[in-house]
Amino acid sequence: MLGMSGRALSFGVMADAYERFRPGYPMELVDMVMAYAGQPVRTALEIGAGTGKATRLFARQGVTVTATEPDGAMLTELRKHVPAGVRTVQTAFEDVRPGERYGLVYAAAALHWTDPEGRWSRMAALLEPGGVFASFGGPIQPADPEVEEAVRAARAPYLESDEVPSPDGTPPGHEMQWPGTELQRSEWFSGVQQDTIERRLTMSARDYVGQLSTISAYLVMPTREREQVFGRIMQVLPETVEVAADITVHLARRRHEH
Repeated sequence: MLGMSGRALSFGVMADAYERFRPGYPMELVDMVMAYAGQPVRTALEIGAGTGKATRLFARQGVTVTATEPDGAMLTELRKHVPAGVRTVQTAFEDVRPGERYGLVYAAAALHWTDPEGRWSRMAALLEPGGVFASFGGPIQPADPEVEEAVRAARAPYLESDEVPSPDGTPPGHEMQWPGTELQRSEWFSGVQQDTIERRLTMSARDYVGQLSTISAYLVMPTREREQVFGRIMQVLPETVEVAADITVHLARRRHEH
């Protein structure tokens, strides 16, 4: 198994696939973050920006975004798609030099790659007092339980689950999910909120498998096994796949009194 940074960096070869197959984010997400902020957000820092699907959304709203991402291939792809004025920095979250403070720091399906050691004090150091932290993402699964079960069975000999387990061990049914749980425990943050944006998408079987190919659980498999498991999954999929792609959003505010 690759180490944390190895897994995070294994996405580089996938930059094209990532851009092509991962769905973007809805406008509703920006509205939710802005409503929570309750004031104009002028500057933002993104952690692990990937190909910049979330960055585009915030930048188009006139936010001055600094997109950070450790992988060069991802950043190259990102630069093709973001509005002018987005600043890009090739760096891991742990190496972002504190100095500038932002009105918003956000992570789109990337926070679990960050080092838990000092995560929240580091985050707080990047935020203006009263600034907003946002994390959002969620699994993409066949909406039809029979299709989901067929995919699970096809995958089973190779992989029990393709989801990222909760980094702090919060059980799936728990009311507050990670990272909300960690934010609630952190002395640096208040007003922790969890919301869900429900979303249904339709994709071709090929695009559904393409999307799976960008998920770390498959990326770290030996090539031959990965090809076998994708072949098996293709066989059980209908031509078009209805997917549930709900986005879980966590929001918190950096306390003033620190």
